[in-house]
Amino acid sequence: MHAKQPRLNFWQIWNVSFGFLGVQFGFALQNANVSRILSDLGADLHSLSLFWLVAPIMGLIVQPIVGSASDRTWNRLGRRRPFILAGAFAAVLGMVLLPNAPLFVAFMAPMIMGAMMVALMDASFNVCFQPFRSLVSDMVPAEQRNIGYSVQSLLINIGAVIGSILPFVLTNVVGLENTAQLGEVAPSVMWAFYIGATVLLGTVIWTVIRTKEYSPEDYYRYKGVDPQAAEEAEAKVPLIQKLRGFWTLVANMPTTMKQLAVVQFFSWFALFIMWVYTTPAITQHIWNVDKHWFDPDFIAAAPMVPETIVAAKGAAGDWVGILFAAYSVFAAIFSVFLAKLADKFGRKLVYAGSLVLGGISYISFLAFQDLQSVDVNLLITSVTVPMGAVKLLIPMVGIGIAWAAILALPYAMLAGALPPNKTGVYMGIFNFTVAAPQIVSGLTAGWILSAVFDNEAKYIIVVAGVSMILGALAVFFVKEPDVMPDVMSEGEQL
Repeated sequence: MHAKQPRLNFWQIWNVSFGFLGVQFGFALQNANVSRILSDLGADLHSLSLFWLVAPIMGLIVQPIVGSASDRTWNRLGRRRPFILAGAFAAVLGMVLLPNAPLFVAFMAPMIMGAMMVALMDASFNVCFQPFRSLVSDMVPAEQRNIGYSVQSLLINIGAVIGSILPFVLTNVVGLENTAQLGEVAPSVMWAFYIGATVLLGTVIWTVIRTKEYSPEDYYRYKGVDPQAAEEAEAKVPLIQKLRGFWTLVANMPTTMKQLAVVQFFSWFALFIMWVYTTPAITQHIWNVDKHWFDPDFIAAAPMVPETIVAAKGAAGDWVGILFAAYSVFAAIFSVFLAKLADKFGRKLVYAGSLVLGGISYISFLAFQDLQSVDVNLLITSVTVPMGAVKLLIPMVGIGIAWAAILALPYAMLAGALPPNKTGVYMGIFNFTVAAPQIVSGLTAGWILSAVFDNEAKYIIVVAGVSMILGALAVFFVKEPDVMPDVMSEGEQL
C-alpha cells in the first residue's frame, strides 16, 4: 500500500545534508591545494592531471559498491548513515597524513606518500558522497526534491567557501608561512587540513545524530515498494549473479540517465581542468611567473629558486583559495534561488543557462591579465596582488552559478527517473558520469597542455570553457520522466 510520505520542515531538510558541509570543506581543501602540494613535492605540470586521476577512479570504484551496499543495509544506525560515518573517519585520517607526507621520506618518496593519501581521501569522500545523495532521495518527498537538493547545494558551497579560503586566512590573519621549498608543504596548508578534518567529522556526526532514517516498513510504504519483492531483491546471491545483475542495470539504465550522462561528460571534463590547472594558470598569467618554474628538472638545475618566484607561487596559491571561495559564495547565493527558478522556468532551461555562463566565464580568463599591483581590503585583512587577480573575481560569478546547477539539477532530474528500491545503486552508477569525464580529462589535458599549448596553462582553461558550453547544448536533449518508474523485476536485481 502506497502511503503519502511526510513533508519535512526546513530544519529537517537542513540536518539531512548538514554533514555534506564538512565533507565539502575537506573536498574544497583538496581541490584548491592538492596541485599546490603535489607541485611542492615534485610533480611537473604534465603529470599533475595524472595524479588527479586518483579522484575519479576512486569514485568509479567506490560509489557503485557503496550505493548497492547501502540499498541493502538496515541496522540500528539506519540505511545510509553507517557509510557516511565510516567514510568520514577514513577521510579524517587521510587529511591528517597528507600534509605530513615529507615526514615519511625514510619509507617512501614524499610524492608517492602524498598520492596514497590523496587516494585515501578520495575513496573516503566518495563513501560519504553517494549515501548523502541517496539520503536526500530517501528522506525528502518528491514535491520537496528541488528544495532538498538546493539546500544540499547551499551547504556544499558554504563548506567549500570556508575550506577554500582557510589557507589564505591562516597566512594573512593568523600569520602562518605560506611558502615551501621543493619537497615540503607550507605550514598554512598543513593546519588548514587539520582544521578541515575536525569540521568534517563534527558535521557528519551532527547529521548522523539529528537524522532518523525511516524503518524498512515505512520506507517501502512511502515509496510504494512491495516489501516481499524488496526482500527478495536484497537476498544474498552469488557474485556472478551480482555482476550479471549490475551490468543488466547499467545496460537498462533509464533514458534520462543516459541523456544526462552526455551533459555530465562535458561539465565534469571542464571542472577537472579547473581544479588541476587554475593554480599554474594564474601563477603564469596573473603573477607573470615563467612556465619553466613549474618544471622540476629546470628547478633542480637552477642554482637556487629566486625568492620572488617562491613568494609569487605562495601568493598565487593562496589567491586560488580566494577564487574558489568566491565561486562557492556565488554558488551558495544562487542555490537559494535555484529551486524557485527551476520550478518557474523549468530545470532544463536553468541548467543550460547556468552552464553557458560557466563556459563563457572560463574563456574570459584570457581577458583579465593586469600586472599592476593594488591593495585589496578583504575585511579580515588587506593584501597586495596584481589587478588581474582582482578582476578574476568577475568570472567566478558565472562559474559559481554553473557549479550550483551541476550540484543540484542533474540529481533532481534523475531522482524522478529511478525505481525506489534501486536509488542507491543507480546514484552510484550515475557517478560513472562524474568519474569517466574526469578520467578522460586527466589522461588528455596534460598532453594537450604540453603538446598543443607548450605548458601555457591559461589556454587549457579556455578548453574547459568550450567543453562547458557543449554541455549546455546537450541539456536540451534530456527528456525528464512524467511518472515514477516501476520497481525493477527480480531478474534485474543486484
